[in-house]
Amino acid sequence: MSKVTQIAHPLILHKLSFIRDKNTGSKDFRELVEEVAMLMAYEVTRDMKTETVEVETPICKTECKILAGKKVAIVPILRAGLGMVEGMLRLIPAAKVGHIGLYRDEKTLQPVEYFCKLPQDIEERDIIVTDPMLATGGSAIDAISLLKKKGAKCIRLMCLIGAPEGVKAVQEAHPDVDIYLASIDEKLNEKGYIVPGLGDAGDRLFGTK
Repeated sequence: MSKVTQIAHPLILHKLSFIRDKNTGSKDFRELVEEVAMLMAYEVTRDMKTETVEVETPICKTECKILAGKKVAIVPILRAGLGMVEGMLRLIPAAKVGHIGLYRDEKTLQPVEYFCKLPQDIEERDIIVTDPMLATGGSAIDAISLLKKKGAKCIRLMCLIGAPEGVKAVQEAHPDVDIYLASIDEKLNEKGYIVPGLGDAGDRLFGTK
């Protein structure tokens, strides 16, 4: 079963409080989401492999560590996942960015891909899928399934908040994908919203209703 990590850093919890506040406007909301994504990325990438290289400082030669192995791809689930990308790129500026857009057919209830643009070498990269909210888990499951069909092997899911129902659904569908969240909330309500949650992340990011 996949590992679930709650990143309960004081700075993240502090900023998440303002993200939840209904009185926080779109500008501040966007900036806070970017900041929390950057802080979370620090933990999500903690186990990346390094290798030793020789560097010459102004004083002498020394051995230092640099990243080794696979490169990173950040793949936001449209549209709300876009709000997390810039914050992560501040920490991992060399990462490639892919995009996945999905909707569910009202008759068949099957996922329909309306947009998918990924780095050509996606199968060789460590992939971090971003979406601020993990509610039912449907979008995340479908996006991860699509990535696997495209050849992706190493995938992590990073969300700001999640409901227990969504976490469980992703674990069952993709037991090889580790999940990172800033908060695991109480539950989903009858409309499928996370409680206490933060409302509709996409609408709050982009000022739409």
